Amino acid sequence: PKRKTVEKHGRDLRDIIGQQQGKRALEIAAAGNHNLLFLGPPGTGKTMLASRLCDLLPEMSDEEAMETASVASLTQSEINEHNWKSRPFRSPHHSSSMAALVGGGSVPRPGEISLAHNGLLFLDEMPELDRKVLDSLREPLESGEIIISRAQGKTRFPARFQLVGALNPSPTGYYEGNQARTNPQAILRYLGRLSGPLLDRFD
Repeated sequence: PKRKTVEKHGRDLRDIIGQQQGKRALEIAAAGNHNLLFLGPPGTGKTMLASRLCDLLPEMSDEEAMETASVASLTQSEINEHNWKSRPFRSPHHSSSMAALVGGGSVPRPGEISLAHNGLLFLDEMPELDRKVLDSLREPLESGEIIISRAQGKTRFPARFQLVGALNPSPTGYYEGNQARTNPQAILRYLGRLSGPLLDRFD
C-alpha cells in the first residue's frame, strides 16, 4: 500500500543562522522530552529557538490528539482542523494570573497548562511572573495533571506538557556594558524569583 505523506507545517532549525548550542539544546530536549531554560540578554534568539521546538516533536497519536482537542473544546479555543495532530504551543503573557495559567473559576475551566497538554508551554521573562503562579507549576510538572478544588468538589484537568522558559540575566536584561547598571543584590533578587524546587524541574 502507498504510504501517506503527512506535511508538517511550520519552521525548523535550518533557517536559524548560528545558535549551534541553542539548536543542539532543542534537539536534546525534543529527543528526551526535557524541560528547557534559556538565559540570555534581549535579542539573542530565545523566543525564536523556543518556537521551533514543537516542529521537532513527533505528531500526536490519535489518543493524544483527542485528549488535546477535548481540553480545547472546554474553552472554545480554536482547533486546527488541517493539522489537528500538531502539538499545541502556548505562550501566555508574563502578567497572566493564577487562574489563567493553571485554571480556575467558579465553574472550573482549564488554564494555559492544560491547553498545552501533550505540547509545549513557553514562559518568556519568567522572573516577571508572580512567584505563586510560578510555584503552581510544580505539581503538574510532577504529576501531569492539575486539581482545582472548590466547595462543590475537585476537578482534574490533564496538564502533561513540556516547559520551556526564558529569562534575562538581570533586571536590565544584560550581563555587562553601559546597559547593565544593576547592582549584584538586585540581580540576585531578580534571579531568586525562580525557586529552587521549580528550577529542579529543568534538565
